[in-house]
Amino acid sequence: MNITLDADKCCAAGQCVLIAPDVFDQRDEDGVVVLLDAAPPADQHDMVREAAAICPAAVIQVHE
Repeated sequence: MNITLDADKCCAAGQCVLIAPDVFDQRDEDGVVVLLDAAPPADQHDMVREAAAICPAAVIQVHE
């Protein structure tokens, strides 16, 4: 799995951080998503898929 982001479209909802905190974080100044691990381990894959699906701005792209 490989993850890419379009952070310019991020609306700072923070759902990705709640679902997969080992993979996503938010910038302190504006809450925009920060990718901590672009190639997370297998035990994180389901959470990353869920985060991508729930993202209201659809900024998370998962490449399997």
